[in-house]
Amino acid sequence: MPKTSLALGALLALAGGLLLAASWWLIFLYAPTEAIMGEIQKIFYIHLPLSWWALFSFFLVFLASIAQLVRGGDHWDRFARALVEIGVVLTTLTLVTGMLWGRKAWGVWWTWDPRLTTALIMWFIYMGYLLIGGLNLASGRRKTVRAVLGIVAFADVPLVFFSARLWRSIHPAVFASEGGGLEPEMKFVAIFSVAAMGVFWLGLVLCRTALLTCRDRVDELIFLAQNRDEADDQA
Repeated sequence: MPKTSLALGALLALAGGLLLAASWWLIFLYAPTEAIMGEIQKIFYIHLPLSWWALFSFFLVFLASIAQLVRGGDHWDRFARALVEIGVVLTTLTLVTGMLWGRKAWGVWWTWDPRLTTALIMWFIYMGYLLIGGLNLASGRRKTVRAVLGIVAFADVPLVFFSARLWRSIHPAVFASEGGGLEPEMKFVAIFSVAAMGVFWLGLVLCRTALLTCRDRVDELIFLAQNRDEADDQA
């Protein structure tokens, strides 16, 4: 099973990489240049997919954490761990690309806008998941701690998504009519970029989950071998 998931994940990651390359061609050679911000606006087509798939990763962590508490076992725990790792990387890239875009659009690298603030809080929360979830605890207790964290941490995710609507925000609402909307060519490139990132994201999730399964199996075999050696020494 891990070998199958790893192979499928690798194929999807490769396909996603090719689609992302195609999306970059569309971004720089097909999508029209925005009249006010110019070329820097094209970072939007990279920033948006990173953000959406990071949020979706944490939504799946929430569901997997519930399944872990209800059904137990190892699968849901590994799935959640893989999603958090990938979600944190995507959130980091989202913040970086947002800062680059904001520097040109707003004249500052960072502003405590509701969308930016809630996203930064989300990054810290899930970094805490990775750190606390790796504490030297009994295996069962460690999985329970991770599951509880995965559920509690999700409280900030809807705030990130709806923050620009709930509070006064300078973050652009690009798909809303009040934000000016997008030209048809821009909308096509944005949707294509999100889809391409989605294929790449799925490949990463499958690969990372399979690798965590293999690592846990190796740790289990090492533990069994150590116990056997201790039993032989006592005998």
